This record gives sequence, C-alpha cells and structure tokens, in this order.
Amino acid sequence: MSGLRFRNVDAEAGDDVGTWPYEALVTAIDRGLVPDWRPIFAEIRRSPWGPVARRVERYLGYRDPDGVSTLFASAIRHARKEAERADRAAVVARVRAAVERAGTTNAEFAASVGTSASRLSTYLNGKVTPSAALLMRIERTADSK
Repeated sequence: MSGLRFRNVDAEAGDDVGTWPYEALVTAIDRGLVPDWRPIFAEIRRSPWGPVARRVERYLGYRDPDGVSTLFASAIRHARKEAERADRAAVVARVRAAVERAGTTNAEFAASVGTSASRLSTYLNGKVTPSAALLMRIERTADSK
C-alpha cells in the first residue's frame, strides 16, 4: 500500500477490502494509487457480483467519468465475463460427465432427457448452455442409468 489513509471510518487501508465501508472504497478510488487499487481489483475478480463490486459500481454511477472510472468499470466487466466463461465451462464439464456416466450413445442419452442429439451436441461443445431444469434432468438421467 502507498500512504492511503481513511478518515472518519472504522477501517485501515491494510484491512480486508471486503470489510471496508463504502466511504473507504470511495477514498481509495479517488485518492489512491495503483497499489491501493490492487486489493479492490482482486476482490472484484474473486466476487464480480459481490458487495465490493456492487459498491464500486454504485459509486461509478454518479462519479464524474474519467480514466479511473473507466478502469474500474472495465475491471468489473472483465471479471464478470471471466466468471461467466468459467461457469459455462463448468456446465459443459457436468454435461460431458453425465453423458459418460450414462454409458449410452449421445443420441440415446439425448432422447432419454427429451432433447435431440444435435441439441445435446451444442451443450457438449459449449455453444449453448442448457437451462437449469434441463441440466438437472441430464444429471438425474445419468445417475439413474
């Protein structure tokens, strides 16, 4: 950390960012330097829709736009895209594992869950993400085989 100090808040710059009150985040964004922002960015990457990301987003909503605002907004956007990519990859892995557990052909498995072989193929290659209900049906069907 640089010499960032908070006034009138019960937090220190070295504390876990997740415990900082809103005013401390505002101070770090407005008066901090890159080393002061790193823990904020790390928390945004760790939890892109979490309380820190939401508070930063709230502040950016009324803060005058500048390079710092653009940087923080970009960090939130990037973290959310990466989290969504990872979630989609996890769904693909679950569908693949379910098909393997079933021990049937893809066409037979697709028919048993109520979809087509071509649609199942789109789930297996990640082009399409199945609904939560269909993912549950896929996993239940695989486990019942």
